[in-house]
Amino acid sequence: MLINNTGISGPGAPRKEIMHKVVKKVALSVSAAVALAVPLSVNDPAMAASSPIAACGGGSYHVIDKHDLGPAVIYLLYNGTTNCVVTWKDSPNTTSVYASIQRQSDGKEVQDVGYYSTYAGPVKLNAAGTCVWWMGGYGNSYEWGSGWSHCA
Repeated sequence: MLINNTGISGPGAPRKEIMHKVVKKVALSVSAAVALAVPLSVNDPAMAASSPIAACGGGSYHVIDKHDLGPAVIYLLYNGTTNCVVTWKDSPNTTSVYASIQRQSDGKEVQDVGYYSTYAGPVKLNAAGTCVWWMGGYGNSYEWGSGWSHCA
């Protein structure tokens, strides 16, 4: 059933005028939604951490091991219960980078891969009392994995 702006309904109602108003209302609603959403993404960007410790959450995390890939360094950090891995680039760029950690006790693995400007990670696993296999990579030419280690 069609209803025009005069309240007349039925087959004689001017379809073009009604559709124009519906399209205009939908367009205004979409515009309002976009206007509200855009400031959130513009004003609330993800802030990059200033160090591997900061990337893991700071606090009681400390570096317990690291491996230099050349253009990046893979860091293994620990806070007494949780291990954290970050692959930190020597200089910001668009080369792909990844960080990964696996827990030996159950095989659970957490990884982060992407074209990040500064670092991949943090990837975290609670690994008290079990070994971890931590690894990372930079581009297609640099990869490294620890083997099972840090079995505390």
